[in-house]
Amino acid sequence: MFLCGISFIAFSAAPKREYYEIRIYSFKEKSQEEKIEKFLKDAYLPALHRAGITKVGVFKPIETDTTFGKRIYVLIPYASLDQFTKIPDVLQKDQQFASAGMQYLDAPYDNPPYSRMQKILLKAFTGQPQLVLPKLSAPVSERFYELRSYESHTEKIHQNKVKMFNDGDEVGLFKRLGFNAVFYGEVVSGGRMPNLMYMTTFENREARDAHWKSFGGDPQWKTLSAMPEYQHNVSKNEQTYLRPTEYSDI
Repeated sequence: MFLCGISFIAFSAAPKREYYEIRIYSFKEKSQEEKIEKFLKDAYLPALHRAGITKVGVFKPIETDTTFGKRIYVLIPYASLDQFTKIPDVLQKDQQFASAGMQYLDAPYDNPPYSRMQKILLKAFTGQPQLVLPKLSAPVSERFYELRSYESHTEKIHQNKVKMFNDGDEVGLFKRLGFNAVFYGEVVSGGRMPNLMYMTTFENREARDAHWKSFGGDPQWKTLSAMPEYQHNVSKNEQTYLRPTEYSDI
């Protein structure tokens, strides 16, 4: 476009970075697990859908994990921090939510639906600013999800690891190798800061192992991991292996 001899070039704005809430329910009894799942399936996810949040993930640890039958993970994406802060008020005004979730919401003190609930708030990386639904074809019962947490010694060192993902293009490397990453995020509030978290997905456990073997031998990773500026930026790396529930959106 030209106007009075001046050219104007239209630039599309970069996608806004989302926020993510990871909610971890811990419980001791099967009856608690059933109450949590009924609440999530029949009340919470439908209410979030009505509020415009359509991609909500619900996951359980794999059968061989020590927390199998003891935890449920929920991943909720928010378009903005403002949406995150307003959701509780939106749900409070939702009569369908109150009715469908009554057993959970009105549980008495001597029969709670869970032992504890942990919440972690994250902000998406610039390298992948929005959640991506995985492209998987295997039955849900076989799909293998990996949630990773990278802790760092200090805030500055943590930012160095984030830079390694963004500017160093570790995000691009995962994409090229087909890791089907759902999200990458800096932890804004949580119990193990400073840290970042991300989730990759695979058709099954064998595919997961094969992908990580390829990753370790990839020339791009060998070059990136050997760079002096990215040394010693992780103090603890923790993996959690999960499977999606049948009613999960992700």
